[in-house]
Amino acid sequence: MIELFAAFHKAGRDLLRGDILWQVFWPPLVAALCWAAVAFAVWVHGLALMSQIVPQLPWAGWEWLAHWAAVFLLLAAFATLTYLTALLLVAVVVLPVLIGKVAARDYPELVRHGENPFWHSLGNTLTAGAVFLVGGLLSLPLLLLPGVVLVLPLLWTAWLNQRAFRVDALAEHATAAELKQLVAEQGDTFYAAGLGGALLAHVPLVQLLAPVYTALVFVHLGLASLRRLRQRQGIQL
Repeated sequence: MIELFAAFHKAGRDLLRGDILWQVFWPPLVAALCWAAVAFAVWVHGLALMSQIVPQLPWAGWEWLAHWAAVFLLLAAFATLTYLTALLLVAVVVLPVLIGKVAARDYPELVRHGENPFWHSLGNTLTAGAVFLVGGLLSLPLLLLPGVVLVLPLLWTAWLNQRAFRVDALAEHATAAELKQLVAEQGDTFYAAGLGGALLAHVPLVQLLAPVYTALVFVHLGLASLRRLRQRQGIQL
């Protein structure tokens, strides 16, 4: 847990750096603008589709409840797509920049032994994103059940965070064997970091910082874990 708290602290420090601050805001803003335009264009058809998913109430005069339930599901779908798009932008475009800056400052002794890091990272992110998107959209009707809306999106976003960033943060530095070992040893810690990022992603306004902040947490957590692993094995950092 000490390593986890240290990663969150260092990530918060890095957010205040001028050369990182711009990277914090543009991915969620671009994602939000893109999906807002799509929502404006397809809102009527999307609402009709969601109305078919919502169970029809047998009581006359309660049609308004079914209508607002459909609105809620449509907004939840666009929120899912917006976060996924922002995360993909961070993972593919922003994260390599963050890794370069953080590694040069805090982990300059770590040698980069990554094997095809760009394609490895891209494939991992697209796979995680596809699973998250399909699972998230299929689970939308469950959000109408009491209490589920407070838990399911949080756990599902936590899974996405750790599944995407644990690999992307290490792809440039770790070998395939090192990455496999770290995922096996640090799985619970990675999921806890993903859960912390998911909590931030569900706080209004703060959610704008969540994708890049979570990425920074995983960079620090991953590179620090890799450094300890190599020191323990007595190999060149």
